[in-house]
This record gives sequence, structure tokens and C-alpha cells, in this order.
Amino acid sequence: MADKHLIALDLDGTLLKDDKTISERNKLVLNKAREEGHIVMIATGRPFRSSEMYYHELELDTPIVNFNGAFIHHPLDQSWGVHHSPLSIDVAKDIVEALDSFKFHNIIAEVIDDVYFHYHDEKLLDIFNLGGPNVTTGDLRKYLKASPTSMLIHTEEEQLAVIRKHLSEVHAEVIDHRSWAAPWHVIEIVKYGLNKAVGLKIAADYFQIPKEKIIAFGDEDNDLDMLEYAGRGVAMANGIEAVKNIANETTLSNEEDGIGVYLNEILNLKAL
Repeated sequence: MADKHLIALDLDGTLLKDDKTISERNKLVLNKAREEGHIVMIATGRPFRSSEMYYHELELDTPIVNFNGAFIHHPLDQSWGVHHSPLSIDVAKDIVEALDSFKFHNIIAEVIDDVYFHYHDEKLLDIFNLGGPNVTTGDLRKYLKASPTSMLIHTEEEQLAVIRKHLSEVHAEVIDHRSWAAPWHVIEIVKYGLNKAVGLKIAADYFQIPKEKIIAFGDEDNDLDMLEYAGRGVAMANGIEAVKNIANETTLSNEEDGIGVYLNEILNLKAL
């Protein structure tokens, strides 16, 4: 398998260990893959500000998919172009209005690196402060001034299905929504038709890599489209059953260097 491959990496639960670090073994293999001409890129639900450190740690020089495909750009090449597909601000405010009828803890809207909290929340502030965003707190119907890249609804586990049912019934034609993994009971909302596969296709077209030469790794439901799109969709052993069912193969867990072990063998890298 000496042909050039495009390798797409989810971060949390996939490339990152549970302590949010990249293992030396994975770094060694990914570096060897790049030395041999393969293209490595990140595809994450995170904003760029909280994935940038991993981009630089791996010394990447490729585009990156953020916000599950709602924001795709090349950090080192402004001429590459920026693909930003936010939600309609009117739809965003309609969702906030409707949530008055449901139980929830908070609503967060992100406009690239501007973060809007419906309610003040110290615990969530710690998470979203990574990368030093501009933070505004207050009723989103009043304070949100631009179309958000994504929205998050933090609620209780028993409310997830109820709220998602409402979103599907009322806004199915304009939004897509997914749930985060436990322990966070969060619904993530982006513009309809967006997912990591959209960003992966843009990058693959740019690098002229055919689908059968794309290898993608993931563990959660926001990885499903990307794994289905790739010629080789690889699930992590720690991934959810839906991911394992749609993947072509399953590798070891994020704690066992699943990415490095798989790539070393399949690309015959001889790095381990």
C-alpha cells in the first residue's frame, strides 16, 4: 500500500488518550506516515482554538475540519480558502425561544471564536475558555448578533431524546443535531447537511486523493458520515456500537495507540 493516502483523525476518544494527550507511539507513526508521503489531517467537532495545539504538536501542514464540518480552513495557507457554513441567526433564536418549554441547563452559541452563554456557568466556562475566546453571557435572543457556527444545548440525560425529537419535527430541513458522549448530556446543532465527511471531501478533492485511498478514524456519532465516506473507515475499540457497525474495521482503543498500530501495519511503515 505504497500509494499516497489521506488519513483523517478525530481527536477526542480517537487520537487523544483519555488525559487529552497524544501518545509518543502515535506521534512516531504519524510522523513516519507523513515522511513517506501520506497526508495527515484532523477532523474534529472542536473549534480551531481548542484543536490548534494538537495541529502544531503533530507539525501538520494540512487543512483542518472544525465544528464537525461547519468550519474548514488551512491554518498555514490563507489562499486555500475558508469554508464557513453557519446556522441562520433566525433559526438559532427560534430554537432558544422553543427551549423555554423544555428543561435544560444552558445554551451555548459559537461564532468561530466568539462564545455566547445563555446563562452564566462556571463549569462550562472552564471548558470553553480554552484558546481565549470572546465570551458574552445573557439571553441569546438579545445578545446573539451573528449567525452561529454551532449551538450546544446542555440538559439532563432524560431530556436528550425529547429535545431532539422537537428539533427534528420543527427544524429538520435546516439543522442537523447530534448528542455528545457521556458524561456530558449535550445536543450539538449545526446547519443542515454538514458533517466531517463534507470537510474530508473538500480536502480529498484538493489533494486529488480518491475515496478508496482515504483512511478515517473515529469513535462517536459525529464520525459516522466520515467513516462511511472514507474508503477505509476505522472504528476505535472504545467507540460506540453504531460506529463499529458502519466501519470497515475496528482497531485498538485510544488508550492502546489504536491509530498507530493500525497505520503501521496497513501502510507497512515499520515505525514500531
